[in-house]
Amino acid sequence: MRVLFSNPPWWTDTGMGRGADGRPIQLYGAGVRAGSRWPFTMYLGSPPDKFTFGGYLPYPFFMGYAATYAAKQTGASVTFRDSIALRESYSRFLSFVDDGNFDYIVIESASPSWDHDLNLIRVINHDFPHLRVIVTGPISANGESLMTQANIHAVVRGEYEKGVVKVLNGASGLIDFDLLTLEEMNAAPFPYYDEVYAHRYWDYNPKGMQAPHAQVWSSRGCPFKCIFCVWPATMTGNDPDGTKKRTVRHYSADYMEAFLTELMQRYRYRTIYFDDDTFNLGNKHVEKMCAIMRRIGVPWSAMCRADSSSMELWKEMKESGCFGVKVGFESGNQYVVDTIVNKRLDLEYARQAVEEIKRVGMTVHGTFTYGLPGETPAQMADTKRYLASLGLDTYQESGCAEIEGTPLNTLSSQKALKAYAGAKIDENYMRDQDGRIKLDKMRGLLAQPS
Repeated sequence: MRVLFSNPPWWTDTGMGRGADGRPIQLYGAGVRAGSRWPFTMYLGSPPDKFTFGGYLPYPFFMGYAATYAAKQTGASVTFRDSIALRESYSRFLSFVDDGNFDYIVIESASPSWDHDLNLIRVINHDFPHLRVIVTGPISANGESLMTQANIHAVVRGEYEKGVVKVLNGASGLIDFDLLTLEEMNAAPFPYYDEVYAHRYWDYNPKGMQAPHAQVWSSRGCPFKCIFCVWPATMTGNDPDGTKKRTVRHYSADYMEAFLTELMQRYRYRTIYFDDDTFNLGNKHVEKMCAIMRRIGVPWSAMCRADSSSMELWKEMKESGCFGVKVGFESGNQYVVDTIVNKRLDLEYARQAVEEIKRVGMTVHGTFTYGLPGETPAQMADTKRYLASLGLDTYQESGCAEIEGTPLNTLSSQKALKAYAGAKIDENYMRDQDGRIKLDKMRGLLAQPS
């Protein structure tokens, strides 16, 4: 049995831009999908079949773990193909599929890429009628309805190690959530890396990141219920309306130390980035990881909340090699944070955390979103002022993308959600599945004086 875990090409339009020297250059529209919590499109300066390092490129975590897990559990011949990291053309991708004579192809998808991916699946159905398609990712929140749109053998909901194994062992149709237990997670093989892909993944924030770097997880899941957040609602949990319990599972110290030691020995990374949903959930986990990173001896950074570990631990993180953190603020208006996003973050405490992080010598990258349901132009202006007041080293502004399976998407159909009292669909809310495109559409509104 031959199985292909595939992150297929995603190319869009072309256009013209200007290079660093001001000269006109050809631009190529492309998307990032697996590995990104909010898949989106962007423009590259290089065409298909020509990889150029330096643009944002996330490691496809769920796929990397599922590939090695399936190989171990079934004995199948498993191939991992990240066409986004290869920047390959459709013709080269389809030629690879043809040459591989695969029995199954696993494709992870989400709302922003689904129309594109569906068309590609139909091409695969036509060109390789024997090839059984398994769809995974946040789009699986749509369930069996996906199977009416193309010849799809199975749809696996949630993180998909165990679900894909069920399909390879004979199951088909809708495969419901079956998450790894904590014991299974810590007994699983390390995720897939090889010489082709190991040094291609890149996230230039927070400030201080050096290439090549490894993007890794030390945990899965997040207990917080931000209205737009995708993975805790669709992949590590099933919580489309923000009312169910969300789980968090931490990798053990032994697992993480062995994993990171092997990565460093094989690929000599210069920095490590912990891209957990929330790295610093509780002091105990942070202390454990700091101790490991002291022994690993490599500069590192992490995705954090401002308030989910004690203020004193920022210094411990710095002393163990952490050079910077990403922190989600979402809005600079407390009402929006509390009643629309439901983030449960005190913005004044978050300001104090930024001051402490910078005081101990780390950099801070902040993330903000605009166009939340019920958010007013005046509240967006509050975010602009709050952002400017923080003294961040770098920051990211995006449009609030609506992905299947999230409370935000549920709100669009139900019009009201108890856990998000201030969220409403009104004249200011713009639906879009691509945060980059939505922000472009909103730039005129955001430029208006408050």
